[in-house]
Amino acid sequence: MTKDEHIKYWLESAQYDFETAQSLFQNKKFSWTLFLGHLVLEKILKAKYVQDNDNQVPPKLHDLVRLSELTKLTLTEEQKLFLDEVNDFNLEARYPDYKQSFYKKCTEDFTAGYFKKIEEYYQWLKFQLK
Repeated sequence: MTKDEHIKYWLESAQYDFETAQSLFQNKKFSWTLFLGHLVLEKILKAKYVQDNDNQVPPKLHDLVRLSELTKLTLTEEQKLFLDEVNDFNLEARYPDYKQSFYKKCTEDFTAGYFKKIEEYYQWLKFQLK
């Protein structure tokens, strides 16, 4: 695949996951909404990584802060802190030790607040790819 095809792959995959997360939110599957929200940002950052680097294959990382550091993005401390918080959704939804407390934390209000901000970052990152 060409570099543009790799970027398109990550963008389309992120868009699909974003739409799925929206559907999960509407169906009150809040913990999975946030888990997919993390995945959306991970994939859009991988598209940015491909754009900014000669290597067309992004590293097999899930850490959003680390992925952002491997791009040419300049993030504020506030942005890095938010990405670090979203990193937790990847772990807390996936591993049994964290799941139960994460499910309880994921109220509609909690999820709506984070998902709105995830969407804002997603749109901003898409803009960075133009």
